Amino acid sequence: MLFGRLVRWLDRGPAFRDPRHGLGRQGERLAEQHLRKKGLAIVARNWRCHLGEIDLVARDGDVLVFVEVKTRSDLGSDPEERVNEAKRRQIRKVAGAYVARVFEEPLIRFDVVAVVLLPGEKPVVRHHEDDFV
Repeated sequence: MLFGRLVRWLDRGPAFRDPRHGLGRQGERLAEQHLRKKGLAIVARNWRCHLGEIDLVARDGDVLVFVEVKTRSDLGSDPEERVNEAKRRQIRKVAGAYVARVFEEPLIRFDVVAVVLLPGEKPVVRHHEDDFV
Protein backbone atom coordinates (compact mmCIF):
# COMPACT_ATOMS: atom_id res chain seq x y z
CA MET A 1 0.00 0.00 0.00
CA LEU A 2 2.69 2.50 1.01
CA PHE A 3 4.84 1.49 -1.97
CA GLY A 4 1.90 2.09 -4.34
CA ARG A 5 1.37 5.60 -2.95
CA LEU A 6 5.07 6.37 -3.33
CA VAL A 7 5.04 5.23 -6.96
CA ARG A 8 1.95 7.36 -7.72
CA TRP A 9 3.57 10.36 -6.03
CA LEU A 10 6.80 9.90 -8.01
CA ASP A 11 4.82 9.53 -11.26
CA ARG A 12 3.35 12.99 -10.78
CA GLY A 13 6.68 14.49 -11.86
CA PRO A 14 9.17 16.91 -10.34
CA ALA A 15 6.72 19.83 -10.27
CA PHE A 16 4.82 18.13 -7.46
CA ARG A 17 7.93 17.34 -5.40
CA ASP A 18 9.95 20.54 -5.72
CA PRO A 19 8.31 23.74 -4.41
CA ARG A 20 10.40 25.81 -6.84
CA HIS A 21 8.41 24.38 -9.73
CA GLY A 22 5.18 25.64 -8.18
CA LEU A 23 6.78 29.04 -7.69
CA GLY A 24 7.96 29.02 -11.30
CA ARG A 25 4.50 28.12 -12.57
CA GLN A 26 2.98 30.92 -10.50
CA GLY A 27 5.51 33.38 -11.93
CA GLU A 28 4.79 32.19 -15.47
CA ARG A 29 1.05 32.73 -14.95
CA LEU A 30 1.66 36.27 -13.70
CA ALA A 31 4.06 36.95 -16.57
CA GLU A 32 1.47 35.69 -19.06
CA GLN A 33 -1.22 37.93 -17.57
CA HIS A 34 1.16 40.89 -17.74
CA LEU A 35 2.02 40.21 -21.38
CA ARG A 36 -1.64 39.80 -22.35
CA LYS A 37 -2.45 43.16 -20.72
CA LYS A 38 0.29 44.70 -22.87
CA GLY A 39 -1.42 43.29 -25.98
CA LEU A 40 0.77 40.26 -26.69
CA ALA A 41 -0.89 37.02 -27.79
CA ILE A 42 0.46 33.87 -26.15
CA VAL A 43 1.31 31.25 -28.78
CA ALA A 44 2.91 28.54 -26.62
CA ARG A 45 3.68 27.77 -22.98
CA ASN A 46 6.67 25.71 -21.85
CA TRP A 47 7.59 24.74 -25.40
CA ARG A 48 10.15 21.92 -25.33
CA CYS A 49 12.47 20.22 -27.74
CA HIS A 50 15.67 18.20 -27.39
CA LEU A 51 17.62 21.47 -26.89
CA GLY A 52 15.62 22.73 -23.92
CA GLU A 53 12.53 24.75 -23.08
CA ILE A 54 11.16 28.23 -23.62
CA ASP A 55 8.77 29.47 -20.93
CA LEU A 56 6.48 31.51 -23.19
CA VAL A 57 6.25 32.19 -26.90
CA ALA A 58 4.13 35.20 -27.81
CA ARG A 59 3.22 37.43 -30.74
CA ASP A 60 3.56 41.18 -30.57
CA GLY A 61 2.11 42.20 -33.93
CA ASP A 62 4.40 40.68 -36.56
CA VAL A 63 7.15 39.92 -34.02
CA LEU A 64 7.56 36.47 -32.49
CA VAL A 65 8.65 36.94 -28.86
CA PHE A 66 10.52 34.30 -26.86
CA VAL A 67 10.10 34.97 -23.15
CA GLU A 68 12.21 33.67 -20.27
CA VAL A 69 10.46 34.04 -16.91
CA LYS A 70 12.44 34.13 -13.67
CA THR A 71 10.69 34.17 -10.31
CA ARG A 72 12.02 34.81 -6.80
CA SER A 73 10.32 34.63 -3.43
CA ASP A 74 13.08 36.18 -1.36
CA LEU A 75 15.18 39.33 -1.24
CA GLY A 76 18.23 37.72 -2.85
CA SER A 77 19.44 38.81 -6.26
CA ASP A 78 17.05 40.17 -8.84
CA PRO A 79 15.50 37.33 -10.86
CA GLU A 80 16.56 38.80 -14.21
CA GLU A 81 20.22 38.55 -13.13
CA ARG A 82 19.90 34.76 -13.40
CA VAL A 83 19.54 34.97 -17.18
CA ASN A 84 23.25 34.68 -17.88
CA GLU A 85 25.04 34.25 -21.21
CA ALA A 86 24.81 30.45 -21.10
CA LYS A 87 21.03 30.65 -20.60
CA ARG A 88 20.75 33.19 -23.43
CA ARG A 89 22.65 30.85 -25.78
CA GLN A 90 20.31 27.99 -24.87
CA ILE A 91 17.22 30.16 -25.43
CA ARG A 92 18.54 31.23 -28.85
CA LYS A 93 19.07 27.58 -29.84
CA VAL A 94 15.61 26.53 -28.69
CA ALA A 95 14.09 29.55 -30.44
CA GLY A 96 15.85 28.47 -33.64
CA ALA A 97 14.31 25.02 -33.33
CA TYR A 98 10.88 26.56 -32.76
CA VAL A 99 11.17 28.82 -35.82
CA ALA A 100 12.32 25.85 -37.93
CA ARG A 101 9.18 23.94 -36.96
CA VAL A 102 6.73 26.74 -37.74
CA PHE A 103 8.19 27.14 -41.25
CA GLU A 104 8.29 30.90 -41.30
CA GLU A 105 10.95 33.53 -40.91
CA PRO A 106 9.42 35.98 -38.48
CA LEU A 107 10.99 38.96 -36.83
CA ILE A 108 12.01 37.72 -33.41
CA ARG A 109 12.68 39.27 -30.04
CA PHE A 110 13.96 37.89 -26.74
CA ASP A 111 12.30 39.24 -23.58
CA VAL A 112 12.85 38.52 -19.90
CA VAL A 113 10.07 38.83 -17.35
CA ALA A 114 11.13 38.97 -13.71
CA VAL A 115 8.56 38.19 -11.03
CA VAL A 116 9.13 38.82 -7.32
CA LEU A 117 6.67 37.14 -4.95
CA LEU A 118 7.34 38.18 -1.37
CA PRO A 119 5.06 36.80 1.34
CA GLY A 120 2.28 39.23 2.22
CA GLU A 121 3.14 41.67 -0.58
CA LYS A 122 1.71 42.36 -4.00
CA PRO A 123 3.64 40.58 -6.79
CA VAL A 124 6.13 42.70 -8.72
CA VAL A 125 6.42 42.00 -12.45
CA ARG A 126 9.21 43.59 -14.53
CA HIS A 127 9.18 43.13 -18.30
CA HIS A 128 12.46 43.66 -20.15
CA GLU A 129 11.64 43.89 -23.85
CA ASP A 130 14.32 42.99 -26.38
CA ASP A 131 16.60 42.06 -23.48
CA PHE A 132 19.19 40.26 -25.58
CA VAL A 133 19.96 39.42 -29.18
